[in-house]
Amino acid sequence: MEIKANGGSAKKSCTAGGVMSAVVRFIRKNTIMCVALAAAAITSFIVPIDKEYLAYFDFKTLTCLFCVLAVVCALKNINFFYILAQHIVMCFKNLRLTVLALVYITFIGSMLIANDMALLTFLPLGYYVLSSTGKERLMPFTFIMQNISANLGGMLTPFGNPQNLYLYTRFSIPSGEFMSIMAAPFAISVALITVCCLVFVRPEPLVLDGRPAKLEPKRTALYLALFALSIAIVFRGVPYWIGLIVIPFALFFADRKALERVDYPLLLTFAFFFVFSGNMARIDEVRSFFSQLLSKNTLLVSVLSCQCISNVPSAILLSQFTDNYRELLVGVNIGGVGTIIASLASLITFREYVKHDPKRTLRYLGLFEAFNFGFLIVLTISMMIIMR
Repeated sequence: MEIKANGGSAKKSCTAGGVMSAVVRFIRKNTIMCVALAAAAITSFIVPIDKEYLAYFDFKTLTCLFCVLAVVCALKNINFFYILAQHIVMCFKNLRLTVLALVYITFIGSMLIANDMALLTFLPLGYYVLSSTGKERLMPFTFIMQNISANLGGMLTPFGNPQNLYLYTRFSIPSGEFMSIMAAPFAISVALITVCCLVFVRPEPLVLDGRPAKLEPKRTALYLALFALSIAIVFRGVPYWIGLIVIPFALFFADRKALERVDYPLLLTFAFFFVFSGNMARIDEVRSFFSQLLSKNTLLVSVLSCQCISNVPSAILLSQFTDNYRELLVGVNIGGVGTIIASLASLITFREYVKHDPKRTLRYLGLFEAFNFGFLIVLTISMMIIMR
């Protein structure tokens, strides 16, 4: 009987240990979402739950984000972006041009499929190209440039970065005005990224082996049509509820895995931060503090906020206290570079690098902060002068 009891205790202990390990892994993987949940829960004690909570949620933003993420997952499942990138990269025959191609592909990809999806799609390609040609020494630099290009490339379009989609919808910014606001920081970013690649990568000969795979025509056509629909929804050409019906219905029959692989923690992060920012806006002392701070220099405050709490929550929180969406929009975009937590996408890059080279993470972090803060300083000073 004693043996059975001990065995039962050991079994329970193992079970409890397994549950704890699973919880820890979940929190590590979804740190920002858990922080957002905690922030929402804490402020709910200060501002009790009532009918006004429903007004916190921007359902159009959540719908647009879901539609874009779902279709991008479907395209990714047929290797659309990987094959497209492979075709482009295999056109180049030296290391400098290939690294530029990888960085530019990530840059352009972030404008079309959002920064985090661009990194998830093209970072593995960067590793494949460098490892298959014996150029692994350039992996830290290439990953860092891809990360910066993803964060800054997405600034030009309303759907390029999650915070863009939110601000674009919240302030009903006309599409032409949105792009005109972001044109200057976008152009400066392109120039800086190009100069870095030209200076730090030598034009060594490079040969890429392998033939590109082929796409399945019918699925590709369907997913591109759904992608066009999701973009039309973002640009307010189609009511968002149509996308919420059509896209999940089509993918349910065409590719259920795409629906399963949507970044739901990102959607929940938005929802939790909606609650947190909504509650903060109803606290008189908080509203007064942020309103005064933002009235002095919205651009600088939003940039600094991103370094501490990341760009997406900064956009949601600060939008409650200012109508100066021009400086706020620029600030939460260029503020995505800097610290490793300034953008959620930077954590994706760090995880991917550690997976391939876990022994040199400190070297990577040193280079990461050096390049990122260099970009941040140049962009912030430039935009403060331009927007004066």
